[in-house]
Amino acid sequence: MSPDATGVSDQIEYMDIAATTAVGRYYKQRFLSALDLMPGHTVIDVGCGPGTDLGRLADVVGPSGSVIGVDHDRRMLAEAGRRYANRPHIELRLGDMRRLPLPDACVDRARTDRVMQHVADPAAAIVQLRRVLRPGGVLGMAEPDWDTLTVADQDVEISRRFSRFVAERVRNTTIGRDVVRLAAAAGFKISAVQAIAVVFRDFATADQILGLQRNSARAVEAGALPERDTREWLERLPTAPFLAGFTFYLITAHI
Repeated sequence: MSPDATGVSDQIEYMDIAATTAVGRYYKQRFLSALDLMPGHTVIDVGCGPGTDLGRLADVVGPSGSVIGVDHDRRMLAEAGRRYANRPHIELRLGDMRRLPLPDACVDRARTDRVMQHVADPAAAIVQLRRVLRPGGVLGMAEPDWDTLTVADQDVEISRRFSRFVAERVRNTTIGRDVVRLAAAAGFKISAVQAIAVVFRDFATADQILGLQRNSARAVEAGALPERDTREWLERLPTAPFLAGFTFYLITAHI
């Protein structure tokens, strides 16, 4: 989810847009492959939101398998229910990932996608994911490391201050690098860690995903950025060869 998306409609729009970008399609395909899903598997998508990924999970496990989407927001689940009303082996449940509404050892695969960055206690959430996985089960987590965000510009200081402002708006700024340690502490064996460089060469796409204009306006209002220098920074970004990016981690672990 975007660090500046606030309302539910904004969040849904952001998730839909991010999933259709080139880097979104790329990492989601790698994430799906890393889970090693098979027909007949039961897979849980925790923090499923409006169901962005439920359909492709259901396509892989087939009618003999099942997909369970869990989210704490009823409005997100309502949208997911609307999208998948005709997919009977997609089940939706309301619940907190720190207290998953599932019995022990009931799923073959578990996944979270850009969710741990917002959770109040990610360590407790990972313990819950281990609890619901069957022996031999696989956990997949995809998380950004907002502390690595950079925006290229001649005014390096403004770019750095903007990146810090964005990073500080996320509850768990460094969760991308932290989940390996947290999963190991919960008793998982780490199978693979993939670091993906998320690179933006187009200002408009970066603005959609990173909220360059919206977040810089908020940073100016909060006193974190000077108004004149920030205005000049924003005017330059679309006209110069644009470059921005951050590191995104895909982690798979097993019991």
